[in-house]
Amino acid sequence: MPEPTHDRAAVGAGRTAAFFDVDNTVVRGASAFHLAVGLYRRGFFRPWDLLRFTGHQLRYRLVGEDRRQIDRLRGEALAIMRGHSVAEVTAIAEDVYDQVLHLRLYPGTRALIDAHVAAGDEVWFVTASPMEIAGLLARRLGTTGALGTVAEEVDGFYTGRLVGDLLHGEAKARAVRALAERTGIDLARCAAYGDSTNDLPLLSAVGRPCAINPDRRLRRHAARQGWPVRDFRPARRSLTRGVRAATVAGAVWATAVSARAARRGLTRHAGG
Repeated sequence: MPEPTHDRAAVGAGRTAAFFDVDNTVVRGASAFHLAVGLYRRGFFRPWDLLRFTGHQLRYRLVGEDRRQIDRLRGEALAIMRGHSVAEVTAIAEDVYDQVLHLRLYPGTRALIDAHVAAGDEVWFVTASPMEIAGLLARRLGTTGALGTVAEEVDGFYTGRLVGDLLHGEAKARAVRALAERTGIDLARCAAYGDSTNDLPLLSAVGRPCAINPDRRLRRHAARQGWPVRDFRPARRSLTRGVRAATVAGAVWATAVSARAARRGLTRHAGG
């Protein structure tokens, strides 16, 4: 495993950073799915909605991504978001973190994050999940910031459009390179951590990649490249292949159910 950077006095060296994927790297499972479950338990959406998302997640695990399906889910989610309050969605995410997400953090990854912070490195989360989740994790874990999927807002309300595209696959690497160019980060001296072959563009963008809780394809790729591998999953989960998270579908779903929660919460308030 790459050690946190300590050679701060290197002549001419740029700033250093560590970039962490979120789902199955920092948080067990899909962070967006945990948000969806928390909302379901509070009665914010129907059992059928949770079952439908579970079906999408199972399909992802069995046959991989379907771009047309992703685009359709994204369209449905954005339509639900339109006109709803950013503040209420953010408050819901905070509550779910307090009750669910903080219990799902991998202690090993958390220790690695803390070591990078202590070493003076910048630490960024890079995820397809909405910025409402990514930014929340950054605030609660005391990191530099986050790069996530951004839903457009005007005057504190969602417009139903994205700013850019889902931060997934190659889009993660582009976002990290753009950040490095703006801020003077030296990617050759940086570390990155991810769990899936979808994170290969991110891992390949830095000088010090590390696979955490990798799927089989990433584990094989890491072995070929000589990358370090760490597995923080309990042994019984490793033996059963772990919990595979649909990061793209999860990101879209979190947006949808959060907006639906906001809508229903507003309706209840108006009726009460």
